[in-house]
Amino acid sequence: MTIRPMKFSPEVLLGAPRRSGAVPNASGTLAVYTQTTYSFESHSKTNEIRVIDIATGRSALITNDSGSSNPQWLGDGDQLVWLKAKTNGNTAFIIGDAREADKTYTAGTVPGPVSDLKVTVIEQGKIGFAVTGKANPDGSLFNPHDAKKPLSSGRLYTSLFVRHWDTWVEPQRNTIWYGLFQQAPLTPANRHAGKYSISGLTNLIAVSGLAGVESPIPPMGGAGDFDISPSAIVFVAKDPDLNPALHTSCSCYYSPMFSWTSMDTIAPQAKICKVQALQGAMSSPVLSSDGSSIALLTMGEDGYESDKNRILYVPNPWSGEMIEVFQSTNGKGLWELSPSGVSFAHDDKSLLVQVEEKGRGVLYQLPLENIKQAKPDSLKKLTHSGSVTEVHPAAANSSKLLVSNTSFVDNSLWTLLDPSSPNDVRIVSSVGRGGAAFGLSPSQVDEIWFRGGEDHPVHAWVVKPSDFNPSHKYPLAYLLHGGPQGAWVDQWSTRWNPAVFAEQGYVVITPNPRGSTGYGQPFTDAIRNSWGGLPYEDIEKGFEYIEKNLNYVDTSRAVALGASYGGYMVNWIQGHPLGRKFKALVTHDGVFSMTSQLASEELYFPIHDMAGPLWKVPENWDRWDPSRFTANWQTPHLVIHNELDYRLTIAEGLAAFNVLQARGVESAFLSFPDENHWMLNPENALLWHQTVLNWINKYVGLPPLPGTSFEMFESSKGAPLEKCAAGMSLS
Repeated sequence: MTIRPMKFSPEVLLGAPRRSGAVPNASGTLAVYTQTTYSFESHSKTNEIRVIDIATGRSALITNDSGSSNPQWLGDGDQLVWLKAKTNGNTAFIIGDAREADKTYTAGTVPGPVSDLKVTVIEQGKIGFAVTGKANPDGSLFNPHDAKKPLSSGRLYTSLFVRHWDTWVEPQRNTIWYGLFQQAPLTPANRHAGKYSISGLTNLIAVSGLAGVESPIPPMGGAGDFDISPSAIVFVAKDPDLNPALHTSCSCYYSPMFSWTSMDTIAPQAKICKVQALQGAMSSPVLSSDGSSIALLTMGEDGYESDKNRILYVPNPWSGEMIEVFQSTNGKGLWELSPSGVSFAHDDKSLLVQVEEKGRGVLYQLPLENIKQAKPDSLKKLTHSGSVTEVHPAAANSSKLLVSNTSFVDNSLWTLLDPSSPNDVRIVSSVGRGGAAFGLSPSQVDEIWFRGGEDHPVHAWVVKPSDFNPSHKYPLAYLLHGGPQGAWVDQWSTRWNPAVFAEQGYVVITPNPRGSTGYGQPFTDAIRNSWGGLPYEDIEKGFEYIEKNLNYVDTSRAVALGASYGGYMVNWIQGHPLGRKFKALVTHDGVFSMTSQLASEELYFPIHDMAGPLWKVPENWDRWDPSRFTANWQTPHLVIHNELDYRLTIAEGLAAFNVLQARGVESAFLSFPDENHWMLNPENALLWHQTVLNWINKYVGLPPLPGTSFEMFESSKGAPLEKCAAGMSLS
């Protein structure tokens, strides 16, 4: 029987299973992963922990308890341990057998919410673990259920930060906690024989005497900010002596683990690993299997969150030797790409390096032999398409890799890869629905290169409808990425998915102009003090290229959309000649006024990109301010802004909408009081997609989404300010 694919609609996108990377067991026979789905029929979310049989591709449910998360293999067998959030805020550690899902028990409970579980085998019957969770000022685990509500709602601050991402800063701080799973002796008289129980839960940062240090780094930090081994824990944190709103400088801390249960013996005195010449952010710290060596990524410039990541290798933390891989005499480095992740291979003889490269997220292998003399040609490229999200040794002593990746048309793909023969790839099947089930195909995806400003080559992805006919002409959806130091990469997304727009009947083109990542650091750096300059030129040249060269695109029916910096660019385009070539525009959480960026939380970001603070270079802030060009705004424009977005405050969206309405431009405003810089609630995300697609479809002649209409836009044209009688309000 032939199964017809589902039409790839917003509901299908948002309801499709979201799977984590797959983590194999020591024998390489099974792999564990998490899967979440949302039902728009029951309006409910399902969380699952599942195990896939590598040989057969069959998947089995371990638990669908809504509070379960972070599964890890417990030692060398088929036992799993995972976290279970309880209604009182506590967290239980649940242990079960991957082949007998109904046999589970609780190894222990800790008095607060924790996450990011990692485990390491110390010896037979003893397994160390680490988790993350907030600590109270006294160092104890914070439980919000136990917190007393203050009598007053007032907050008094005397320094930055005041708020971060989507929350106001509180006294509690992120920290890493560790403990031990101990196995009961295997004796006939012991009814708990063979079962594990928790011994201790210790605040690593507190016992190490690291005052003011916080890890994982908020707001996005998690399991990627630390690693564990039998002999040590390594983590990265921002420099506690520098204000985090103005600086990105980090340090790497190496903590030897003399005891996993208590500090009655010797407290772990953390060794700080930092190169004097590299004062920027750090990420992806990892340990070799015995914990004796470290690899991590570090940036050079403090205050620049998108500086190039360098690979730092520390063969012995106590020797003081730290090797910057590919270091050059001019300090810029021999490799222009900026890796995003690093890990040790199974035998600790090479590093696995993830990096953005020309619109893809690829994987390289780097031998550690003669690492001081390594050149970029020492790297061996292992993948060439899509985007790698996770990589693990396929088994405990195997050189093969289990690679998790995605693409524009596939939401999850797991492959077995042998680095000695990287073209010999075996796909690991599962019950998760891939792109083919949505009617999507790699044949829909193409790419173009065009000459941008200053005749510089610029890359763009092209995503076509699944029923594409080259003899037809399709309206253009020109999607502009955020960052601004970001890129459109061949990967799956539930927020800005080009295929959803393509299935409406658009040819979707996603340019990567100056400022984009993955095309060399100079290309990324070129956006500094040029927000509306070089990137705008590239985007404009791209539109001209499409007009002249892509016969299947109808540029007279074009729309432009963007979020964050992409929203800034849409606002900038609205005030410039390119804005007149679009039938409609969409700005999500975009910048309206550059001076309003001083209300943001991470002030180092605009200060770096404007080449100085407002009070020193006001001309830069003024030059790239979209609000200076509002006299030219006339293209129909949908503005979306979320109230919990503390990076770009709600005033930005309101100001843009108010200007459009006061000028009499067809416009609409959509806001969500419970969303931050992203759209996370599936029901909100569905409304977002319906509103956006109906808005642009209206202006290019495409039908509305089934079950929706244009009614919300019929009265969207404001009253021009100049036509209002004196004394009349604009209500």
